[in-house]
Formats: sequence, C-alpha cells, structure tokens
Amino acid sequence: MTHDACDALLIGGGHNGLVCAAYLARAGFKVTLLERRDVVGGAAVTEEFHPGFRNSVAAYTVSLLQPKVIADLELARHGLNIVRRRLNNVLPLPDGRYLAVGAGRTREEVAKFSARDAQRLADYERRLDALADVLRAAVLEPPPNVTEGGWLKALPELLRAGRLGRRIKALDANLRTDLLDLFAISAGEYLDRFFESAPIKAVFGFDGIVGHYASPYTPGSAYVLLHHVFGEVDGVKGAWGHALGGMGAITQAMAKSAQAAGAVIRTGCGVRKVIVERAGSGPHRAVGVVTEKGETLRARCVIANVNPKRLYEQLLDADVVPAPTRERMANWRCGSGTFRMNVALSELPRFRALPEPGDHLTAGIIIAPSLDYMDRAYTDARAHGWSRAPIVELLIPSTLDDSLAPPGRHVASLFCQHVAPVLPDGKSWDDHREEVADLMIATVDAYAPGFKACVLGRQILSPLDLERDFGLLGGDIFHGALSLNQLFSARPMLGQADYRGALPGLYVCGAGTHPGGGVTGAPGHNAARAVIADLRFHQKRLLKRAQAPLGRAHQTLHRRL
Repeated sequence: MTHDACDALLIGGGHNGLVCAAYLARAGFKVTLLERRDVVGGAAVTEEFHPGFRNSVAAYTVSLLQPKVIADLELARHGLNIVRRRLNNVLPLPDGRYLAVGAGRTREEVAKFSARDAQRLADYERRLDALADVLRAAVLEPPPNVTEGGWLKALPELLRAGRLGRRIKALDANLRTDLLDLFAISAGEYLDRFFESAPIKAVFGFDGIVGHYASPYTPGSAYVLLHHVFGEVDGVKGAWGHALGGMGAITQAMAKSAQAAGAVIRTGCGVRKVIVERAGSGPHRAVGVVTEKGETLRARCVIANVNPKRLYEQLLDADVVPAPTRERMANWRCGSGTFRMNVALSELPRFRALPEPGDHLTAGIIIAPSLDYMDRAYTDARAHGWSRAPIVELLIPSTLDDSLAPPGRHVASLFCQHVAPVLPDGKSWDDHREEVADLMIATVDAYAPGFKACVLGRQILSPLDLERDFGLLGGDIFHGALSLNQLFSARPMLGQADYRGALPGLYVCGAGTHPGGGVTGAPGHNAARAVIADLRFHQKRLLKRAQAPLGRAHQTLHRRL
C-alpha cells in the first residue's frame, strides 16, 4: 500500500526526531514521524517497571537540554517542569569519608582533602567554564563541513570556521592550549595538572568516562569530560536537574509541541528500508520508506534519527551507498560500556559516609573512589566482559519527584560502567545479565549496607537490551564514540557534517551528528535548519519555473493588445 507524499518523513521518535519534527511543522511543512515502539521518546521515556513504581528507563538526568529548544518549542507550556538537584554529585569513600560538589559547597568540601586543591579549584573552574562557553556557542550551529567543489560551496563553511575562529581567538593563550589539549589528552592527565587528591580527581574525572567505554587515562577522554559540563538548568551553568515525571516528560512535551504545530506521529511503525530511486541519469535520491508492516510512504526528504551505522548498513541497500560512506561506517566505533538498572526501594538507602537523609540523596552518588579504580574497571571489562569492581552512579529521583513511587517508597537509577558491549568468547548478555545486576546491587550495598534488602523489584538493561529496545548499537548512548576522529566536522564523516546524508533527499538528525550524545535536542534543531533551507530553496525554484510560462503569456497578450 502506497501513501501520498509529504514534505518530510522522520525515522525514529527519540528526542532529536521530535525536535526536528516540531521545527519543521512550525515552519509550515507537512511532517510524519515514524516510531517503532508504542511510545515516542526513544531512550528518554518514563515507564512503570514494577507495580506502582515509575522511572526514566534509560536516559535519566537533565543538564544538556538546550534552553533555546525549550523556549522555541514552548516545552513548559506543554507540561515540562525541571527542578535542580540540591547537590550535583557526591563521592562516598570506602573509609567512611565523602566529597560533595555543587550548591556553593565545592571549595570547602575539596579543602577537607587538600588545601592546595581547594586553592587550585577556582582556576580549574574558570578554565573549564571558558572552554564550555566556546562549546555552548558551537552546539546549535553546524560545524564547518569539509566539501568538494568551488568557492561558492566553500564560502559558507569558511564563514562558520571564521565565527568559531573568532571565539577561540578571544581566549587567552593558555585557554587556547587547553582547548587543543582537551581534544587529545586524557581526563586523568588534565586533572593531574590541577589536583593532587584522588577523590577530587575522581569526582570530576567521572564525567570523562560516562557512556564512554574507556579508561580515564585514554587519550581523548578529556573532551568527554568537557562534553558533560556545557549544560545548564534554569540558567545555572553546569547544574544538573530532574524532569518532573521523569525523562518521558521531556519527550512527551516535545511530541505535544510537534503535534500542535501539525506534525503527524505514528507509533508502532518501524521502518524496514529507505526507498532510493534514480530519475534518468540523475543521482540516486531518498524518496520514502517501507515500514516493517509493508507500507510504502513517500516524501520530498527522509530524515533519520538513528545511529548512522544503522542507517547506512541496515536501512539502505549497499549498492546505493557511496563507497567512502560504506568504508566510514564499517569503521564507525560504537559501544559505550553501559549497564543500566532501575530499582524499586522500600526505603531510602543509608550510606556509611552519610547515614542520615539529606541533600546528598538528590545528587548523583558516584561509587568510584579514584581514577585508578576507574582504570582497573575498564581493563577488567576488556578482559572479563564486565568490571568485577564496577563504577556505579546512583540517582534517587523520587527524592525530588514523589510522583514516581508510592508514599514512603522510592525509585533509584543505577548507571553502571564498565561492561563490554559484546561479551568475549561468544558469551551472551542474556545469560549473564542477572549475574551482573547482582554485582551492581552488591557494589552499592558495600557503601550503603542494607541497600540490597530494600530492593523490591528491578529492571535490567544490558548493552544488548539497550540495542534491542532502543536501537542503541552496542548499547551506545551516543550513537558513536566521542573520540577525536568522530567529532565536530568528522561526525559522522567529513563532507556530511551539515546533517545532509550521503544521498540527495537524505538527512541525519540523531546523536551520531554534531554535537553528539546526551539529551540536548541540538542535532534535531540543527538538522531541521538544514532541511528547512533546502525545502524552501526547492520551493522557490519550482515557483520560478511555474511563473516563467505565465510571464511569457502575459507579455504576448500585452503585445497583442
């Protein structure tokens, strides 16, 4: 069955697809979004996982969501309400001490461990804030796109490069060097320049391995650290927050905004194939999709909110994908080493370091006391399949949002590193997920005795589950590693950094494009701008063609009169 064409078909109802659809619909285009699951939101959804207990299933916290996207799509009017954590992060230690950061407490907390580090903290924060500002300014713009062709094609890219160059030039010499270093060196090396105390380096260095299957001493992990600090909540830079109702509240507000503007959203409608046709001697062009149910849908353009590797290797016939793109995708590195859990709790946990309830229970509680611990977790996972002393970040969103659990009960998110995206020796995650889940619970229990006994129910998502449920290849929450060769103009590849795909009529709007992963909305925003510009350009061309014969007829009639 074939349906009439619309202006744009979007594949994938994750948050970037919803953002892109909303902007296109608000620009007056006819948009249809197709989502395989029965609910939109992709990895940013809220679901009941145990009777009476709801939580953000995969994506679990807010900071990187762009304020411009929130404002443009009027997400607050559509029900979004974000509250800040009372502390950003807390690092409990095996000896009963702890380090808390955020809420104006960081310096005094750091001083508990090192007076020297407390003195160096202001310089570290100043430098990182200045560099994060450069990144913030570049997030909602496509990076310079390395293209072939004459100066007319190159000119817009030169202008983009010029704007970026001016921002970098405004930095002092030390900061320019830092920016270069952050793309190349490890988080551990960068932190060693400022601090001597292991807990301080651990609490900051955790951002360098979140969702990143690597050691904090892996070159390039310093950029991952920077990537996680360019966010804000309520205008407070670097703050973290919680969407009331869970992460699904964000994507439901986005869906309402898109539908209010006229976008059509179809759930339970997965895509099997992108249709590519060739008119005469012209190039191959994306003209529609075939759904998993056999429907044929046609459109002026197709926009994919999926991992680019999945797009080019699974949704397109290999013979229509240009050879350079096929080679790039064969080498596209995925797999973020993430094991995700949600647990229903009978009561709040009591940590040895902080036994009484307090603001720390609203924070990200990081179980990883040193960079060396994180390094061993990575090397262990590489050899064994999972780290036997894993890294766990625990959040208890019900301390900020009592709608998630019954009265007196709580829910917790466990974001666990490191696990191998694919287990060695032919082992399957289906055979080991419960074993690893037990290990993650026991790891928390060692710092909060009695935690295991409080668990009423749990939801487990191994890397394989994340791939099957949400299309995250290798469990990769970023749609591709944030490594130097997969960033900026090289994301997803040189010549395709402007969200235009390998074929005319094909666009990519997911986290596999600039600026990368996280619930930002930036790829969806930027891709929409590219699509709108192209659709309007073609509309003008068609209008000129339609008006030209009319103009000649007018001239002939005028002469006859």
